Amino acid sequence: MTVNTIQRIKQYIDFKGIRVSAFEREVGMSNGSFASQLKNNKTIGLDKLENILSKYQDINLEWLFTGDGDMIKLNVLQETDARLYKKTDKNSKKLDIPLYDIQTTAGIIDLFGNNEDQRPVDFIRVPKISVFDGALYVTGDSMSPLLKSGDIVVYKKIFNLVSNIIWGEMYLIYVNNDGNESFFTRYIKQSDRESYVQFVSQNPHHQTIEFPISSIKALALVKGLVRINSQF
Repeated sequence: MTVNTIQRIKQYIDFKGIRVSAFEREVGMSNGSFASQLKNNKTIGLDKLENILSKYQDINLEWLFTGDGDMIKLNVLQETDARLYKKTDKNSKKLDIPLYDIQTTAGIIDLFGNNEDQRPVDFIRVPKISVFDGALYVTGDSMSPLLKSGDIVVYKKIFNLVSNIIWGEMYLIYVNNDGNESFFTRYIKQSDRESYVQFVSQNPHHQTIEFPISSIKALALVKGLVRINSQF
């Protein structure tokens, strides 16, 4: 591994909001070893590189080794990643994605729960997305210009969220904090405060906010978006 490669790994973990100490634990490195090697312009062994690529499968190898291309693979979510998803037979057999148009927090709670009282307004298909729970019209401008009010996001519910959050990815998030209910579409990043997470907007006019991770009552990974520019 070259010095440039280890520097790009540091760029990656900074982008994902991963603390260096957490990264070292995840890939089997001793505490402080990655930071030391980075500081002294040293490299790390191939065995550790294999651990990194196994743990962080969204890294674009061309970018990692050459600096060319995008940092993150365009198609990073694999159906075989059972750690993230609870598969259902209906998803593996059907490509029609139920589309919901929900305007209330109560409706969101039901949708992210058993989904028994919510009925889709339509069904859509999105190429190359075969693991999903549904699609939802989004409102607000917190993720503008990437997402605009009226856009559609395809989502997959996440279970065991404490261990399954992918830092730096976009999520639909239902929060109940001391009885105050909120619903967000935000990037999730690690906080410097223990047991807290940051909700980060794309829109620079929205501030980053923090919540205890225990206040997240439902979570869904945004897997894709659909924008309709004209009705004709």
